Amino acid sequence: MQHSKEVARLTGKRRGGYLKREVRLENGKVTKYALTYINPRVCAADNGRVLGYDNQHGYHHRHFMGEVKPFEFASYQELVERFQREVAELWEKEDGK
Repeated sequence: MQHSKEVARLTGKRRGGYLKREVRLENGKVTKYALTYINPRVCAADNGRVLGYDNQHGYHHRHFMGEVKPFEFASYQELVERFQREVAELWEKEDGK
């Protein structure tokens, strides 16, 4: 079993926030994951989690601004791309204020 965890602290307009990726692999396959964008300055609910995806409670679910809903999981790679796209869209909206 392999486990990796990466945290990128944000600066500038997004200071105080961070992006976190945690992945557990067994036999080369992703078995547990968590992708999160946390910034308490943007979202006070859900411990500051603005956006996140994980399967920590036995099902695939999406966190967004304090709400948690299941989502259809296709593959980890597709999820990473979706997460990156959604974070970029959020930052574009934040910058457009």
